[in-house]
Amino acid sequence: MTETPLSKFEKRENFAYFLAIQLRWDDNDAYGHINNSRYASFFDSTIMHYLSSGCGFDLKTGLVAAFTVENMCRFHQPLVFPASIDCGLRVANLGNSSVRYELGVFPEDTETVAATGYFIDVFVDAKTEKPTVIPENIRTALTNLTVNA
Repeated sequence: MTETPLSKFEKRENFAYFLAIQLRWDDNDAYGHINNSRYASFFDSTIMHYLSSGCGFDLKTGLVAAFTVENMCRFHQPLVFPASIDCGLRVANLGNSSVRYELGVFPEDTETVAATGYFIDVFVDAKTEKPTVIPENIRTALTNLTVNA
């Protein structure tokens, strides 16, 4: 069977960066599973954590901002509270002003991916909100996340 990107066959080794996240009681939905909307939050938190801690991206006073223009999530298995997860991050495509991040949510200490997805961000001038070239320090840090999946 051929493995496809963002499939239920994703492996931890396909991701370059991980953020550990403790699930909370209020993450559950009425069915006792982690609510679908929480996955977007896991993805966004992982990306923003990397940008702010690994790239020198300044959310408050920086010259650029990153606007999410598209995102998607595929669910492969349910997650339930209480548990911890590791959200993996990689860069699939790096353009002049945009980046496509791919993500995988793994239950702690497992190789089986629970969800996969992507976010596309466009970097914009913080004042004009017009697309701008990704600053070199951020580009270098994003290049470090490129993994052959």
